[in-house]
Amino acid sequence: MTPNRRKRIAEAAQSFLRENNVNKPPVPIKRMTKRLGAKIVSSALDDELSGMIYEKDDIPIIGVNFQHHPNRQRFTIAHECGHLILHRNMIKREIHVDKKFRMLRSPLSAEGVSEEEIEANLFAAATLMPEDFLKKALKDEPADIDDEETVKSLARKFRVSPAAMSFRLGNLFT
Repeated sequence: MTPNRRKRIAEAAQSFLRENNVNKPPVPIKRMTKRLGAKIVSSALDDELSGMIYEKDDIPIIGVNFQHHPNRQRFTIAHECGHLILHRNMIKREIHVDKKFRMLRSPLSAEGVSEEEIEANLFAAATLMPEDFLKKALKDEPADIDDEETVKSLARKFRVSPAAMSFRLGNLFT
């Protein structure tokens, strides 16, 4: 993926936050999703299945596995919003099923290297853990991803998993 594409995805996430007047964590992703016109449906799904998105009667439906931790559900919803915002034309053609955030459409998707999946993950991370929010939370100090307490504290504040926070900090600040 080109740096220019990464920048456009980050800008799409920032625009999504601005349109919803979000200026501090935790990001109210369910409310934002509803404002997109999407319906969230929580169901008991196979443990490997995180979520899915499809359209029914021109209404986007985001399915989420309610058996997963609430923080994981938040990431799944943000990930599916990424598909909705970045890949809307594809959603109209087919159902996207995300198995641990992987679409089951092609061999590349099953390996988690599908460009669309990577983009949706980047969108979710930039939406739930915006760079400017993180800088403010860190008080412009360098992020130490090896400091478990800092990572856990930030994860609680942003309502994401420590793994997601560590990954995001590593991508932004190292």
